[in-house]
Amino acid sequence: MRVFLLLLVMLGWSAAPLSAAETYDLLFRKAALSSLSASPPPAQGEKGMDTLVYDRIVSPLKTGESGDNDTIGLQVTSDDKAALILHRGPQMRLIGSFPASVGNPLIMYFLESAVSDIAKQSGGSPFYMRNRIKEALLKDAEIVPVSVRVGNRDVAASQVTLRPFAKDKARGQMGRFAELALAVTVSEDVPGWYYSLKATVPEGAGPAEIGYSNAITLTQGGKEKP
Repeated sequence: MRVFLLLLVMLGWSAAPLSAAETYDLLFRKAALSSLSASPPPAQGEKGMDTLVYDRIVSPLKTGESGDNDTIGLQVTSDDKAALILHRGPQMRLIGSFPASVGNPLIMYFLESAVSDIAKQSGGSPFYMRNRIKEALLKDAEIVPVSVRVGNRDVAASQVTLRPFAKDKARGQMGRFAELALAVTVSEDVPGWYYSLKATVPEGAGPAEIGYSNAITLTQGGKEKP
């Protein structure tokens, strides 16, 4: 996954035509981390301090599976690095480290984890799904104004929703996975830009065809630059 995330930074998500500028700019905010105060890089063998903390809840795709409930920490350091750390109980794992100037890498982790989950369950090609999502970024999206609660105040935000398979030629072969919706809520008043990122697939008609939800929500904002 780390290799894929690096490719996203360097290649896959790096450009969009003017007709899709609003969608792309809302989802991939280059200055998303610029207002946050950085922490000193951790000494060798020591843990860094999370600048932002997100809850991540994944509901299973299949009956009998257990979902995931963990947290993701984002560490912004003074050497212009942004690291994503997955925390699960007492365990932690580095997802990847990226240039902070590129933006908040959480969006890339979110998209890839959703693709991986759905491809595994549906038996479809993750390469095909990634390409459809990239194409959706180059088209108009559903963008609606919303209000979100950050700390002790309500702030104005925008919710951007992509439905990458809504008009796909293979839609009829995808079953309920064709209804995948990717909803990302963003705001300049939210530390790190992203308030929530959620991928959903509705339940099917059969008892074994349960739905899927991968939701990441900001729970702890970082200290902003004076």
